[in-house]
Amino acid sequence: MTDTEKNSRSLLAYENPRFLNSPEGRPLRIMAEYMEPLARFRRESIQDTVVFFGSARFADFEHASTGLKLLEKPGSVQLASPEETAKVKRARTAVDMARYYEDARKLAHLLTDWSRTLPGKRHRFVVTTGGGPGIMEAANRGAQEAGGKTIGLNIALPFEQMPNPYITPELNFEFHYFFMRKLWFAYLAKGLVVFPGGFGTLDELFEILTLAQTEKLAKKITVLIYGKKYWQKCLNLEALADAGAISPNDVNLFQYVDSPEEAFERLKESLTRDHLQQPPPAKSRQPEIAKTRR
Repeated sequence: MTDTEKNSRSLLAYENPRFLNSPEGRPLRIMAEYMEPLARFRRESIQDTVVFFGSARFADFEHASTGLKLLEKPGSVQLASPEETAKVKRARTAVDMARYYEDARKLAHLLTDWSRTLPGKRHRFVVTTGGGPGIMEAANRGAQEAGGKTIGLNIALPFEQMPNPYITPELNFEFHYFFMRKLWFAYLAKGLVVFPGGFGTLDELFEILTLAQTEKLAKKITVLIYGKKYWQKCLNLEALADAGAISPNDVNLFQYVDSPEEAFERLKESLTRDHLQQPPPAKSRQPEIAKTRR
């Protein structure tokens, strides 16, 4: 082929970055954020997940307590000003909230340690997070420390949220579209643990509760809300039932838990009952059509 012939040929559409990044290429970008993770999950033999949500702002106890000590060290800062007083108050709150980081880390370790004993060639109930810092880091860290695979579903943001270092490299994802990231949170999940958090945590919690309430999930999913005292100060979900805005039975879509051990036992019990035990044989001789949607 001559140079003239090479120069006269147009790029193949799927090799044309200008087209792929154009508005017309958006459907392809969306499909890529479905198919590429699916291919990786299959390659890594991931069958299902347990998702951890919570604040990105909570540090582990060591870092939180070090920050407080630096502020309270005599002569290091003048604590008389309102600004410095507020800093100390925030640092003390950070130490208090660090217990949720440590609890998420321990729960992820307990869950992963148990899941690794389950028979089968595929990985079950793999700890999954949004891939960032805080509670997300804690859960990925606990799972890694237990010797298991762990998933991070990160999102590209204007103020970069970098993936934490505890995610299994082959299962470290970055999404552009929030809705595709949410799909992958829900698609493989058999359990959800919601630690204290802010707007993003609330968004993710109510997304799953709405899918469960409207029976859009063709599976049973265990939803644990971690830290009853925290969440009952922020939310009064029972008031929704009292007002008739939701069914009284809808408050049974979730359970409150207050320790890693309690959360683990609830997860272990429900995951075993709903997803590990064989269902009783059907009375009819006609084969049942398997559900394929999740």
